Amino acid sequence: MTMETRVAGVLLAAGEGRRLGNPKALVELGGVRLIDRGVALLREGGTAPVVAVLGAAVVELLGVITVHNPDWRTGMGSSLAAGLGSVPVSAEAAVVALVDQPLVGSGSVRRLIAAYRAGARVAVAAYHGQPRNPVLLAREHWSAAIALAAGDVGARPFLRAHPDLVTLVECADTGRPDDVDTPDDLARIAAIVAAAESAAS
Repeated sequence: MTMETRVAGVLLAAGEGRRLGNPKALVELGGVRLIDRGVALLREGGTAPVVAVLGAAVVELLGVITVHNPDWRTGMGSSLAAGLGSVPVSAEAAVVALVDQPLVGSGSVRRLIAAYRAGARVAVAAYHGQPRNPVLLAREHWSAAIALAAGDVGARPFLRAHPDLVTLVECADTGRPDDVDTPDDLARIAAIVAAAESAAS
């Protein structure tokens, strides 16, 4: 494997955010839309190109391959298929991230790519030993991951079916995988972001 091997980023951002009351892609956190935070996560982590899978919301994004998933209502599985299916052939692996986890840090993406460069074919960010997101998949595993993805699950069935392939990469010091599913989640995470920005200023 050469250092020139490209790793794409795939951001799953098609959901309607039923419990939030707005499509998650459009929800703002600290004045920044979740979709823009997700794109930045993947870019800053070193992936290129970035593919964003949309559904409930139409979003204009510069320098991003946007894909509309017509089956977005069926859940994350169809979005994973749409995203991986739209990655250019020049990329030999992809890091898959979720739009509703804004506390995930770009350091996790960099670590997954480093694990891939070191020989891992499937790498999963772990937080205190627990596998979460993002997830890196080498291209040879995409079809199998898509085949097992159904309903509102993405790569998880594939990962559980092939534990021997998975390299866990500890990322607890790079961020947190908290989900934004409800207004209470959003308020709690907004407070964390505000505190972090205040400490950094």
